[in-house]
Amino acid sequence: MLKTHTCGELRPEHAGQTVTLAGWVHRRRDHGGLIFIDLRDRFGLTQVVADPKNAAAHAAISELRNEFVVQIIGKVRSRPVGNENPNMATGGVEVEALEVNLLNAAKQPPFYINEESNVDETLRLKYRYLDLRRERMRNNLVLRHKITTFIRQHLDGNGFIEVETPILFKTTPEGARDYLVPSRIHPGEFYALPQSPQQLKQLLMVGGIERYFQIARCFRDEDQRGDRQPEFTQLDMEMSFVQRDDVMSLVEAMFTELTETVSGKKVFAKPWPRFNYAEAMERFGDDKFDIRFGMELQDVTELAKGSGFKVLADAERVKAIVAPGCGGYSRKQIDELAEYARTFGAKGLLWAAVGAEVRSSFGKNVSEETRRAMLAKIGAKEGDLALFVADAPTVVSATLGRLRTLLAERLKLADPDVLAFCWVIDFPLFTWSEEEKRWDPNHHLFTSPLPEDIPLLDTEPGKARGAQYDLVCNNYEIAGGSIRIHDRKLQEKVFGLIGLPHDVAQERFGHMLEAFEFGTPPHGGIAPGIDRLTMLLAGEPNIREVIAFPKSQQASDLMAGAPSPVEPKQLEELHIRVVP
Repeated sequence: MLKTHTCGELRPEHAGQTVTLAGWVHRRRDHGGLIFIDLRDRFGLTQVVADPKNAAAHAAISELRNEFVVQIIGKVRSRPVGNENPNMATGGVEVEALEVNLLNAAKQPPFYINEESNVDETLRLKYRYLDLRRERMRNNLVLRHKITTFIRQHLDGNGFIEVETPILFKTTPEGARDYLVPSRIHPGEFYALPQSPQQLKQLLMVGGIERYFQIARCFRDEDQRGDRQPEFTQLDMEMSFVQRDDVMSLVEAMFTELTETVSGKKVFAKPWPRFNYAEAMERFGDDKFDIRFGMELQDVTELAKGSGFKVLADAERVKAIVAPGCGGYSRKQIDELAEYARTFGAKGLLWAAVGAEVRSSFGKNVSEETRRAMLAKIGAKEGDLALFVADAPTVVSATLGRLRTLLAERLKLADPDVLAFCWVIDFPLFTWSEEEKRWDPNHHLFTSPLPEDIPLLDTEPGKARGAQYDLVCNNYEIAGGSIRIHDRKLQEKVFGLIGLPHDVAQERFGHMLEAFEFGTPPHGGIAPGIDRLTMLLAGEPNIREVIAFPKSQQASDLMAGAPSPVEPKQLEELHIRVVP
């Protein structure tokens, strides 16, 4: 080893020892005689001092600059009383340099590494290997490691075994687009990178594994946003002989302990609250929401119908939220909110600012009595701003749900050190596609109906609920899971309802259907996103901050320049021609 200790290890009890450190020059300070450097490695910082009395070491250290890689051989000594640095773990000691060896010089980096300054993300991604040296990114990767280590140990203690599943698999178009991999050996045929190991983990249950998990890489060719990447990581889990509550209880216990031991953040409520899908949409306008604050959607449809104001009276649904303390908003601020509401399909935004007098956009159109009744119904107090949307139910929910999130962020209503985990259950098994004139699976093709709703598949499929459960936290869906179909006849019935012809179902999923005939146990599972979970535990704004080498918002690797053209010979070997 080129070092005997790390740069975060030395303490006063090491005083008098001769040690060897190696790392990067974090900072250099020349005091006109004594020269100080902070030497950095992954484990921390150590102050090194060069005295002019040691001419060789002093001359060598005087040539060092930030990010030079060096080896220091020196003697540990306690810092003089009053000169300790309480902001460094090693702040009680320093190392007197006896020998300085330059291991590699460095040109000036394109951004500061020794401070957390704002750097354009494009530049950070292009020089990601330098960005990873910064404290923020290093801490995020350490946290991610602790999370996956905790998960592995916890699941091992609960009888799970980790099994790797193939990356090259069969394309089964569903959900997002597949990433396709051409086969050289089988011209004109393709593998697909897995969007998730869904079929494979179910087949492991057929194989008698009973409790499986995997820190799995998944791939989806979809448009990017803050919590998406073309390739991502999920905790894939599957269990045999379980019901819905068994899976949920195991995950709840694991993530509660994980949050409190690994991150230091607090869990909002124990046990985690549960909401059925219909309730979530009524109260929060979305099936992924934040319960750290109130501002829930309030229904005033009945009051609106008797208002005599056509915009309110004729609307299919009228709901409102109350923004606390925003009664003093100017017209410009309210107009900005109205413009934001229109992006979600709302025709407009009605409002009432409650003060000594009430200012409102509809005061002249409804009676004082109706207006007061509406404000009383939603609990608007003096100083509050009430926002109303009158429209189709889906538009009302989407608009007010997003306004709720926007205003909570502006008003800082949610404690950033709290994670509000909750479950959403009783989703519809299907959603109706008006364009395709067919039922689409709400979760995925293999989600089982709730046992009591199976008869509805023959009569009213739209009323059937799936044995699905989503894990939601602080406005994000962290995981989706379900009890799976394990019976061939039921699976074929679902295929029929979603309009999948028998021959197509056999070609895509014949291996699954056949497997179900060989004694498949009841089973279910869940797949929490490691990237999103780590993002929340780290308090980061997007998942790129917790991935070592992420793609950009345009799904490009700015560091390596991928995707990129390939040699014509490679395409020829794969029997592929690029169409301009």
